[in-house]
Amino acid sequence: MTRISETRGTAAADPLRTRLAAACAAAATVGAGLGLRAVAAGDVAKYGGDALYTVLLLTLVVALAPRVTPLTAAGGALAVSWAVEFLQLSSVPADLSRRSAVARLVLGSTFNPPDLLWYAVGAVAGWSVHTALRAARAGRAGRAGGGPGPGPG
Repeated sequence: MTRISETRGTAAADPLRTRLAAACAAAATVGAGLGLRAVAAGDVAKYGGDALYTVLLLTLVVALAPRVTPLTAAGGALAVSWAVEFLQLSSVPADLSRRSAVARLVLGSTFNPPDLLWYAVGAVAGWSVHTALRAARAGRAGRAGGGPGPGPG
């Protein structure tokens, strides 16, 4: 029989665990992006980096809002990715990129329509992983009897 205090402790720890996992995923995504740049060139590095950019944004959304649904996290990450890309139609990102390497990494400098597709690829990939991880966690919680909802008390 699960005691109420155990259930509350598990529920309270869940967002913390989710944030920690998202932070680790963000670090791994940055590492994957840097690794991709180190071993690949041309379109593979560019468009793979675009997809990973959106995956990184998704992990940051989950870190900030650990109970967010996979669809909302992916949609938010895609919206920000597209907004940054469309911002490149102005001179602001290019001006900032000339002054700062960080701005260049975050904002880019030049609008490129195919980037929009690759951001969507990253959003779908991130959504898929997030959905699978949530389903696995729900399955474990259900088998352990620690899932949400009414139970023996």
